[in-house]
Amino acid sequence: MNWISNYVRPKINSLFSRREVPENLWTKCPECGTMLFHRELADNLNVCSNCDHHMAITPRERFQALFDGGIFTEVKVPEPIVDPLHFRDQKKYTDRMKATQKATGEKDAMLVAEGQIGRTPIVTAAQDFSFMGGSMGMYVGNAIIAGAERAVKKKAPFVLFSASGGARMQEGILSLMQMPRTTVAVQMLKEARLPYIVVLTHPTTGGVTASYAMLGDVQIAEPNALICFAGPRVIEQTIREKLPEGFQRAEYLLDHGMLDRVTHRKNMRDELITILRMLMRETPAVKADLPSPGKAESTVATAATPPATTAAKA
Repeated sequence: MNWISNYVRPKINSLFSRREVPENLWTKCPECGTMLFHRELADNLNVCSNCDHHMAITPRERFQALFDGGIFTEVKVPEPIVDPLHFRDQKKYTDRMKATQKATGEKDAMLVAEGQIGRTPIVTAAQDFSFMGGSMGMYVGNAIIAGAERAVKKKAPFVLFSASGGARMQEGILSLMQMPRTTVAVQMLKEARLPYIVVLTHPTTGGVTASYAMLGDVQIAEPNALICFAGPRVIEQTIREKLPEGFQRAEYLLDHGMLDRVTHRKNMRDELITILRMLMRETPAVKADLPSPGKAESTVATAATPPATTAAKA
């Protein structure tokens, strides 16, 4: 046995060799370029600790920070027809959907859940921009209708977090039909005299802003969120003029009366508790008495959906 080659050399190599560092430990802020440790970023709700830039956050992460104890129950969403147009671009729509579902772990671009926030029962829906740009297809339409029906049945407020690039081109006119369908769903809430609150996150664009995203009783946005129908580059190319600084950003829209509030993500839960209790005519919340959001695993049970309404059959 060669003691030097079999023991000493491997020991020295292990001390001086470069250790492999996982690539997902650090995230670079797209706004200021600061490298952020993944645990600190998650604890800060995906907000840059240096420049306060609000990065994308998944619906499940958002719900865990929103609901009491981080506990919520998913609301079942009716499954639409798969690939009704047999669409194909660089690859089949069905293949693209399977790849995105595997990457995100979600069925589609919207998650609907119910639970309590500050001991106030609510139904909420959130779009996932990482799922094909949060595009609005038939599933998203079904999700909003299911959430609205659940809210009416439970007599609970409906809170929606939007994040979308617009309609899903792979579903063509069927995608555009979700605009009137979701408008009917919002009208159901208004007729039931239930609050409908919309939180617009970055980005909310296209047909989403022409339908359910701009129909809330209270319109809230996260800081510096892009909110528009046509993007600023398209407008500049059309009118051939330079747009004002911060045009179509949340703060600009707040100054021009399009929004009610611009709220930091860390303050969003407290803001929603205050607004919801006010609209539901409940006593003001005592902050010290409210349960805290947690990181508990979400429940896997799904809530039963009420019988189909005219909106669902449209």
